[in-house]
Parts: sequence; structure tokens; C-alpha cells
Amino acid sequence: MPKTGEPKLVRLNINEVDHDVVVEPRWTLSYVLRERLGLTGTKQACGNGECGNCTVLIDGKPVLSCLTLAIESAGKKILTIEGLAKGDKLHPIQQAFVDKHAIACGHCTPAMILTAYALLQSRRSPTEEEVKRAISGVLCRCTGYVKINDAILAAAETMRKGDKNA
Repeated sequence: MPKTGEPKLVRLNINEVDHDVVVEPRWTLSYVLRERLGLTGTKQACGNGECGNCTVLIDGKPVLSCLTLAIESAGKKILTIEGLAKGDKLHPIQQAFVDKHAIACGHCTPAMILTAYALLQSRRSPTEEEVKRAISGVLCRCTGYVKINDAILAAAETMRKGDKNA
């Protein structure tokens, strides 16, 4: 076992690609994603778990990457916003956010989309109340949530109809 503070090589599976990264035990997953791996879609805002803007999915569940140590994420499947699209084809949730104008400053957008993705993986026909509850941990400073809710419900409909990119 490494001493406290001693860097350690870990393998992180991010967007279905293994990354061998030397991390210090105190480094957060958001720090490693952004600063060590260049995956800047994960936003860093409050740094203390209040805003949810740093949300990524770990083993399919929304997790605050600013409160999650990178070293604890080894051996788990991490999904960031960069891993949702298939090449140039946006995922139906991403496309719905564009189509419904559910993006203002864009800071919360990756977390909103990933949280919606997690919801729609388990609940293909969510109610508006279920959508609101699912995204309640991600704060948006700009939109008032109406267009975000509309986009998630529209994406759910698209996905139910069998979009092959979903």
C-alpha cells in the first residue's frame, strides 16, 4: 500500500477507453479528467458538491466528480460528456438540448445531459416530475429549467421510437 501522498498508477476506464494515469491520492476525478486527460467537458464550479456541474456517470450512476477521488474510480466505468456522442452524431439527449434551446451559458449542460442519460437508461417514459427530481442536483444559473425538462422529455420520446444512436 502506498504511503499517504505517494503517487500511484491507476487504470481509469473512461468512455470505454482505459487510461493508465499516475495520480496523487488527494486528486479528485474532476481534476484528473480535466487537467491530466484533457476531458474538459466535465465542469468544475463550486468544488464542494453543491452545484452538480461536475457530474459524470460511474457505473451508470450520476456522481459528483469534485468529491470523488480519482484513485477510488479505478476499475469502474466512467462516462463523461465526451463519450456520449458516436463520432459526429450527437446522442438523442444532446440533440434534444440543441433542438429545444436548452443551453444558455452551457456550464451545467454536460451534467444535465449525463444525469438525463442515467435517468433514461432506467426509465424510458419518465414523468415531468421524475425528470425534475432526477436533475434536481444540478444547478443551472441561466435557463429556469423549462427548456431542459422539455429537452429530456423529447429525448425520451425519440429514444422510445428507437433512435439507433441511443
